[in-house]
Amino acid sequence: MATKNLSPASPAPAASRPYAKAHPGYGKRTTPEQQPPRADDFALLPERERYVAGYVDRLPEGGAVDVKSLAKSLPLYGQMAVGSALRALGVAGHLRRVRCRVVGEGGQSRWVTRTFWSRTAHDSEWWDIFTRTGTVGHQAASVARPDEYEQVEPSQPSPASPPRPVPAQQTAPAESPGGHSPAYLALAQLGRTDPRLALSAADCAVLEGLAAAWLGRGVNTDYLAHALTAGLPAQVGSPVAFVRRRLTDKIPPPLPDATSTAAHEARVHRIMMECTECGVPGPPEALPDGLCRPCRAPSPATAQASSAEAPVERDVHALVGSLRNLMKAP
Repeated sequence: MATKNLSPASPAPAASRPYAKAHPGYGKRTTPEQQPPRADDFALLPERERYVAGYVDRLPEGGAVDVKSLAKSLPLYGQMAVGSALRALGVAGHLRRVRCRVVGEGGQSRWVTRTFWSRTAHDSEWWDIFTRTGTVGHQAASVARPDEYEQVEPSQPSPASPPRPVPAQQTAPAESPGGHSPAYLALAQLGRTDPRLALSAADCAVLEGLAAAWLGRGVNTDYLAHALTAGLPAQVGSPVAFVRRRLTDKIPPPLPDATSTAAHEARVHRIMMECTECGVPGPPEALPDGLCRPCRAPSPATAQASSAEAPVERDVHALVGSLRNLMKAP
């Protein structure tokens, strides 16, 4: 008779704890110009910083990188130790905290804090360029997706104001009736819009070049007609002289190229860097190594109190200095 095996089956391995996800718009953002991951990526860092750096490097985009979330996920260290490690990683050139202005639902803008992470350490100059322009070297580094940044809506004209200039190629017909140019036809229509500006065929031919210059600066024929007929005096003695004066004096400035304008707006990012230690915002040049002035050089009383409260903590300031020296080493 076979003996029945009464031992329980081996339990299935416990699933790994999922990474903490930050609130929408916050969390980790990976920078460009990083080397492929290697086993010795953070070998020059102390043990605690190497441990925290390895975990942050494995976090997915949008993962929570705040001190509380990291302390919950890293059982070896508490919040004070994690905060000190993040400070040291910032000095070593691996991370920066950046406050960005984004657009949410309904077009409402808000400020969010993101932690930009680089497996490859960079100096403060590299981070300053990246946070200011979103570009590094010859590569475009999208600090955030274009739809995440605030888009400035063009102001709408009031009913009494003239229509906004529209590129001429969008409204001018490819071929005009009778072989006349759009500028000539716009001048010929003035007399039908207001009899005080009735022009002859010869007048239209004389003024055609001036009107064409308007269309060449990105306005359409409707805008041209409105500009010439708005606010007319009670009587116009010489329509051709009057129109010539307005065409000369009121010609609009040339509009910039739409492609270059869009590219420029894409590079303008509404961001401020934050101190890794205390979170105070400021321009990149005011936060070298990601730290504000008080956090870079705390008062002796503060340093003494910190050492008294946490005697087991290492000398953070000495550690920061050594990490800064490592960044300067070839």
